[in-house]
Amino acid sequence: MRKRIGLFGGTFDPPHIGHLILAGEALAQFQLDRLLWALTPDPPHKQENPITPLIHRLPMLQGMIAHNPKFELSRLEIDRPGPHYTIDTVRLLTAQEPGAEIYLLLGEDSLNDLPNWRLHTDLVAEVSKIGVMHRPSDSSNLAMLEPKMPGLTQKVHFINALLQPVSSRELRRRIASGAMYRYYVTPDVYDYIETHQLYR
Repeated sequence: MRKRIGLFGGTFDPPHIGHLILAGEALAQFQLDRLLWALTPDPPHKQENPITPLIHRLPMLQGMIAHNPKFELSRLEIDRPGPHYTIDTVRLLTAQEPGAEIYLLLGEDSLNDLPNWRLHTDLVAEVSKIGVMHRPSDSSNLAMLEPKMPGLTQKVHFINALLQPVSSRELRRRIASGAMYRYYVTPDVYDYIETHQLYR
C-alpha cells in the first residue's frame, strides 16, 4: 500500500488549536502515515503584511506538535530561499517520497483563493487529495472553481470537525488588545508568547 503523507503549509503566526484540530482530523479521516507541517518563511501572498520572525514561529510550532509522533516539522521551505510556492514544495516532497500519495491540507479560505496560486492546475493534478477544513465564516463553490481547475471536485474532501472558528489573525488582534486568548493556543505556545511579549 502506498504511503499517505499529509502536507500542511502555513505561516502559523501563531499556531493554535484550530491548526491542531485540522491536522488531527486529517490524520484520522485520511488514515495518513505522517503529517508534515511546512512552516513558510516567505509566503508570496503575504508580502505586504508584517510576519513574526521565523526564530519565534519555529519554536512555537515545534512545541505545539511535539506530542504526536506522526506530526513532523518539514524543512522543505525553511531551508530554501523564497518566495515559497506550494507547487514547488509538493514537487520537492514527491521527489523525496516517490510513490507516496500527497494529501494537501487547506482552509476553506485558501480553497477559494486557489485560482490565484502559482501553477494551480498543476498543483491540483500533482496531489492525490485536497483536504479542506470548513470554516463557519467561509463558503466555497466547487462548481465555480472546477472550470478554472479541472479535476478539482474529485480531489477535494471536506474534513469533518467540531467547528472552531479560531484564526491566527483574530488571535493577534486579541493579544494586541489585551483580550483573553490563552485557551485558543496550547500551554507551551501561550508561555512562549508571554515570555517573548509577542503580538503586543
